[in-house]
Amino acid sequence: MRSLELLAPAKNIECGMAAISHGADAVYIGASRFSARAAAGNSVEDIKTLCDYAHKFGAKVYVTVNTIIYDNEIDDTRKLLLQLNEIGVDALLVQDMGVLKLVEELKEKDGFSIELHASTQTDNRSSDKVEYLRELGFKRAVLARELSAEEIAAIHQNVPNIELEVFVHGALCVSYSGVCYASQYCFNRSANRGECAQFCRMKFDLVDSEDHEIEHQRHLLSLRDMCQIDNLELLAESGACSFKIEGRLKDVDYVKNVVTAYSLQLDKIIKKHPAVYRRASFGHVEYTFEPNLKKTFNRGFTTYFLNGRQPDIASFDTPKAMGEYVGKVKEISSNSFNVAGTAMFANGDGLCFINSEHELEGFRVNKAVGNRLFPFKMPEHLKPGTVLYRNNDVAFNKLLTGDTAERKIAIKMFFEAIDGGFSLKIFNDELNFSATSTIVFEHQIANKPQHDNIVRQLGKLGNTVYHCSDIIIAAGADQYFIPSSLLSDLRRDAIEKLAEIGVVTTNVEHHSLPESSIKENTFPKEYGKHPYLYNISNEFARDFYENKGLIKYQPAYELSPVKQPLIMQCRHCLRYTFGYCVKRGGQKPLWSEPLYLRLYDGRKFRLEFNCVECQMNVYAE
Repeated sequence: MRSLELLAPAKNIECGMAAISHGADAVYIGASRFSARAAAGNSVEDIKTLCDYAHKFGAKVYVTVNTIIYDNEIDDTRKLLLQLNEIGVDALLVQDMGVLKLVEELKEKDGFSIELHASTQTDNRSSDKVEYLRELGFKRAVLARELSAEEIAAIHQNVPNIELEVFVHGALCVSYSGVCYASQYCFNRSANRGECAQFCRMKFDLVDSEDHEIEHQRHLLSLRDMCQIDNLELLAESGACSFKIEGRLKDVDYVKNVVTAYSLQLDKIIKKHPAVYRRASFGHVEYTFEPNLKKTFNRGFTTYFLNGRQPDIASFDTPKAMGEYVGKVKEISSNSFNVAGTAMFANGDGLCFINSEHELEGFRVNKAVGNRLFPFKMPEHLKPGTVLYRNNDVAFNKLLTGDTAERKIAIKMFFEAIDGGFSLKIFNDELNFSATSTIVFEHQIANKPQHDNIVRQLGKLGNTVYHCSDIIIAAGADQYFIPSSLLSDLRRDAIEKLAEIGVVTTNVEHHSLPESSIKENTFPKEYGKHPYLYNISNEFARDFYENKGLIKYQPAYELSPVKQPLIMQCRHCLRYTFGYCVKRGGQKPLWSEPLYLRLYDGRKFRLEFNCVECQMNVYAE
């Protein structure tokens, strides 16, 4: 039976605990440094609190140490890794092979025992790469977002002895992760150091080699958000075991809504295939709201490349949240308008639309009277027939601010009289765990029935994570008098023992890095042409690759910029999107290549269409 894991983002401890409470099987969170989201750092103390809470449900906590590390940061990295090991973190997400080398050192000297996951920043898009990672000792590979179900299945078939993690929801990077240098080139902010400046969300002109403008000021690299809620079963069948929600900068309301939606969907799949799949953690969640993915931040949804190349993966008009479709403008007066549709509105709702200039316009509803809306200020370009979206649902957001879920682990109790006292066993047969507590107390026949008081006192589980579904009293045990205080002591001791059992421990194989060299197809061909793609930023990483037989390499781009660098590798292709992919039956282009993206300040970026790999490369000029 395979475990399926719902993996949720945690900007902070509040988001992490909310994710677990709403059904996540694991969360990933950044520490104070070395995370690919520099703005989402957390103290070791907070991460420990999150670990303690998650482990009660058998859920796990993964910490992102997935930036490239500089030589002067090695000592701080070593210190952080040891602290994370001490507090019981379950896995590290790693990009830098120097960190892998450092972990090897810590295993030998300090008993380091956290398992390693290869972050998507290690550019995991082929069976050869994933096999290479498995040989290095990684237990899991986080696959590139661009892969199809067929490609994921092939990797699983070729490399069955490594866990595969896939993204299922949230923002999409247009470049393969780990090989995007646009922010560094343009703004001196390294995406590989957690400081992405969102170059891909900017406006560009698309021009040809003769400077003829094909598109004017469009968000040509801005993708819709991924949503695979309807494809989880396909992903599981393809070999994925962990389903990752993007969003370590998102707030707690986003986490609650998205985690709930995906957790319920996973439960449906497991109910459909009970002999094939199980959840990776335990506990039943009761919700007080119905999730709706369209009501939280989204740029419109796409399944990306899961079922092959699709024409509608981008959002050229805006990189901002569109939200849910709510209807069309029917009739406009001087200070209000009617909406044709079935949506309900509330005072304060945020609405938006794309105007005739391909610009997003947003406004706030000051007052809603049925489907007649009175904006705080009438939008300038609103017209009858305009398609409206709601990107701020006041009523739904208010619902999410309260207590929206309670996660409990079902237990049973067995109470009996034993020689010289009493015994209480707490157990869960399905999860195969139990704890027993005993107490010494003289047997005295009671003056009145004790059954109801025994049930009442043992059932007081208060704020624990347990819910008692049945209390069994052995024959004759309720004929004896036992003080309520002793029943409470029995229950408390057994619950404490049970909680200790619930703590997850990770078993990691302690072996040295293999001496095998890098195989020919481990990395894409561009790595040979542009060796800074290996992201070698410290002495440990240099030693690692030299020992693997890598001859042609150079320092990371952040340390040693080159002229006219390759700054992005994308599966998103503008030729295809505009209908000019001859390989796939499109019309022959009329423009003169190469094509360029041109920023507002005149800087140009050359596009190279690698049709053999079905890839669009972006070069700085």
